[in-house]
Amino acid sequence: MEEEILLQLANIEIRREENRVLHEASFTLRSGEFVYVIGKVGSGKSSLLKSLYCEIPIQAGEAQLLEYDLRKIKRKHIPFLRRKLGIVFQDFQLLTDRSVSKNLEFVLKATGWKKQAEIRARIEEVLRQVGMPDKGYKMPHELSGGEQQRIAIARALLNHPRLILADEPTGNLDPETSGQIVQLLHDICQQGTAVIMTTHNYTLVHNYPARIVKCENAGLSDVRE
Repeated sequence: MEEEILLQLANIEIRREENRVLHEASFTLRSGEFVYVIGKVGSGKSSLLKSLYCEIPIQAGEAQLLEYDLRKIKRKHIPFLRRKLGIVFQDFQLLTDRSVSKNLEFVLKATGWKKQAEIRARIEEVLRQVGMPDKGYKMPHELSGGEQQRIAIARALLNHPRLILADEPTGNLDPETSGQIVQLLHDICQQGTAVIMTTHNYTLVHNYPARIVKCENAGLSDVRE
């Protein structure tokens, strides 16, 4: 069975203020694929991900993500697109005033889950998936950076996303913990969720091999290892 195309970018242009970040950049992602997007700081890696969850606009070219045309998407449809994506940030972005479980419950309720038993079951499921089954009662400040990032990944998994966008997810972590987080993302990918991960940590890319796309000179190109 041929893998489904989840993302198709053709000759896209992204600008941030006066700067041209990407120009005539093209990229295709299929279901179940793991892709590292590498490149120097400021090369456009984060801008690329932000354009995929409609934080910044794509000014030219063609951009199809799941069933959405990113050039023409209406504002009211953006939350529905984001529900099909899991987004993982470098700085975790957990709500510091509530426990791990309450962080996850907040997202589920915000995205339309109503039944308390189903909410509880889903939270248990994602915590198990990221290796944190007994941490639901903890507050974020009681967790290490690596544990907080695992919770952030659990949060990204809540609505069964077809694609996870991980923006420098190991940027604030030590090398050993970074490796564990990347391995976790690879394990999630093995279960059928595509992953795009930006990084400038070449050791990780080398140690946990996958497809590599380089962000350079305002373009995107596949790197042959």
